[in-house]
Amino acid sequence: MPLRWMSSLLSLFIAACATPGGGPALSDGTAEAPQIASDLPRGSGETIDEHLFVPEPEPEPEPAPEPTPPVELAHVHPDIWERMAHSFVLPECSEQEISLLWTQWYAERPEYMARVLKRAQPWLHFIVEELERRDMPGELALLPIVESAYDPFAYSSGRAMGAWQFISDTGRRYGLKQNWWYDGRRDVWAATHAALDYLAFMAGMFDGDWLLALAGYNAGENRVAREVKRNLERGKPADYWNLRLPRETRGYVPKLLGLTCLFRDPARYDFQLPAIPDKPVITAVDPGAQSDLVLISQISGIDIDVLFSLNPGFNRWATSPDGPHHVVLPLQAAARLESRLQEIEPTSLMRWDQVTVRSGDSLSKLASRHQVPVSVIRTANGLDGDLIRVGQRLRLPRDEQLLVDPLYASAAGELARLQSGLIASDRITHRVRRGESLSLIAKRHRVSVEQLQAWNSISDPDRLSVGQQLVVFRSPAPPAPGASSVQYTVRSGDSLWSIAQQHKVRLNDLMRWNGLNEGSTIQPGQSLLILF
Repeated sequence: MPLRWMSSLLSLFIAACATPGGGPALSDGTAEAPQIASDLPRGSGETIDEHLFVPEPEPEPEPAPEPTPPVELAHVHPDIWERMAHSFVLPECSEQEISLLWTQWYAERPEYMARVLKRAQPWLHFIVEELERRDMPGELALLPIVESAYDPFAYSSGRAMGAWQFISDTGRRYGLKQNWWYDGRRDVWAATHAALDYLAFMAGMFDGDWLLALAGYNAGENRVAREVKRNLERGKPADYWNLRLPRETRGYVPKLLGLTCLFRDPARYDFQLPAIPDKPVITAVDPGAQSDLVLISQISGIDIDVLFSLNPGFNRWATSPDGPHHVVLPLQAAARLESRLQEIEPTSLMRWDQVTVRSGDSLSKLASRHQVPVSVIRTANGLDGDLIRVGQRLRLPRDEQLLVDPLYASAAGELARLQSGLIASDRITHRVRRGESLSLIAKRHRVSVEQLQAWNSISDPDRLSVGQQLVVFRSPAPPAPGASSVQYTVRSGDSLWSIAQQHKVRLNDLMRWNGLNEGSTIQPGQSLLILF
């Protein structure tokens, strides 16, 4: 059965997306053709590719002399691909026609796969080594291709995020913190450990059946367990291929099995794998305290955009005060940082501005003025409540070097621009309940009243209706230092595209700033945030 061709436009766009869809073998023995669903993870794709860390190619080694007398040498993998395939244990893709169709689908898109594997390159040795350490299938190193095209900024309409596509609750369950400073779901280093923990748990839950574990990763372990129980009670086979699962989950495992055929024998499909040596190229360094990412960049000697591409979990200019504090760096940069850490106090890696409380100031007003949550001011100053006094000096996470050090200011601006352009806002809807005020809702979601008013075009904060729905951005992307913004009121006949054109901003940025997607509709009178 032939593949169903997508439009050429979608074939290009998919470079930034995972590819949900597909299905199992049908009752007549044929297979459903792979197809691309419209509900694709939204990510950075083309943009982050400009900032990736790509290790320098190694020179050809001198041929080693033959040992005399001959001794038996341990096998050395020529590249990461052979090492990964050496640990393949899942069923052959040829057992299911749908898996073979996916092999062909990936093989026929070499430009797409080249972009995906460029994103994967820094992480592959780390992931393959971690899989070996845990005695887990080598095929799992390919799972982020299915999930996100190895894009740490991929963000699905189901609010899954990162290369491993964790939703918020599951991420927290497996130790991925999510706060104003940091989102562990985008941290490839941390999310890899969490994903493998989750998959190992499900493999144990399903008696070592990795296909059921993979189905659980996509659809949830409880749903798969219910279907297994249902089939067993009816005397039916309870393997992956015979369960009643959502359409996306039915296509999920065949994609991974199709990839394993491609990577096991690329020549058979006329597919060229990039040359990636079997050696580490990155490592994580933990300074032990909250650290300014620009200072880390300067000390370790790598460009700020490369630092950001290896540490996409950070929402702001510094690591989280409560951790994790680790930063992922190329090996040489990591060595420079570790050497410097022997000479300095870790606390010197974070600098603060000082402000003096004036008459009429409150924590919420200071938070709004300096664009930080109240909780961050409390944490930075060890405050238990909201009480402050005139003349009191408070420290804020801003750095005076922005004013006196042009190199620092340039790097800080570049970091903020990258974060603003690539980090998707975590948007939720809050339904107003009886007795709630705007200030109470703002406190509950750890945002300011002013932000709620701007997001929802509320002129009078005292006028709320029971049942009214408010948009709340839990982790909005930070604007670049010095960036200006306007609130644009939608007029009749406006579209997102025309508004983006009118203000000379990118459509993707306009949607990201306002928590919108391709399917969102806008109404006259609606307020949109536009950054310049």
